[in-house]
Amino acid sequence: MEMRDIEYFAVVAEHGHLGRAAEALGLSTPALSKSLRRIEKSLQAKLVKRTPKGVELTAIGAALVTHATRLRVSFDDVAREAANLREGRVGDLRVGASPGLAEYLLPAATDALLRAAPGATITVTVGTGTVKLLQNGELDLVLALNLPPVDKGLIQEHLYDDEVLVYASNNHRLAKKKSVTLSDIAQEQWAMASPNALPFRWLRQTLEEHGLPIPKATTVSNSLWLRLKTVEATNLLGFSAKRIFRHAAARADLKELSVKDLACVWRVGIIYRKDAYLSPVARRFIEILRATATIVE
Repeated sequence: MEMRDIEYFAVVAEHGHLGRAAEALGLSTPALSKSLRRIEKSLQAKLVKRTPKGVELTAIGAALVTHATRLRVSFDDVAREAANLREGRVGDLRVGASPGLAEYLLPAATDALLRAAPGATITVTVGTGTVKLLQNGELDLVLALNLPPVDKGLIQEHLYDDEVLVYASNNHRLAKKKSVTLSDIAQEQWAMASPNALPFRWLRQTLEEHGLPIPKATTVSNSLWLRLKTVEATNLLGFSAKRIFRHAAARADLKELSVKDLACVWRVGIIYRKDAYLSPVARRFIEILRATATIVE
């Protein structure tokens, strides 16, 4: 059994059909069948059973699928570590980050890293879904604005807590009020990262608990800068972590709103895979983030 046999089997499981899986892999069906037989011979067990529509996984086949991604990721880790050692380089770094947090923390951290390791290369993915990319081995670490529930295969390092605030244009009617109520903001429309994002779900739940209407996400974008400028130019409201807002909106015509009965704290931190290979540059970057998070304002 070879690593590619496991990768091929994962594609068979995904498609539920040998012919379609072979086409997706660019193989002939007999070649894919031969690969499947190698795994079954090695494990001394049947992994699939034939059906009129294709194939179905046996219990052992389903168990193997759950480990296939982890095995592939571990294999990739070994290959990357070997390449770094063989070529004597500090390595490349693949970082995922939440929108807004990337712009807030990464510039200073990147500057510090490149001073310490001028030969490093850094690829940053900004957006949602980065934890999944991390689990699939496509990222080395993720800088998360709100740490998700702990996964047994991941390690989370808490950096700091940040309050959540509501902001509006200085020309907005609520900007003139010393204190804003939940009833006030329930009547407003919003610029949001996503209607399904945690902040908007939390806002919706809070308003529902007080018997107030569900808020409306009028514009949706994962660009913090675009949301800030949109709120500045319209009568929409926005959400942000306080540190990020004050850093990004220093010269914008925006105002923080003091909203009664609306309080939330986000846990900001780093996530990486447990027992995964971290290149020297990745380990150094984590050290830098720990230091940077305490001084960037």
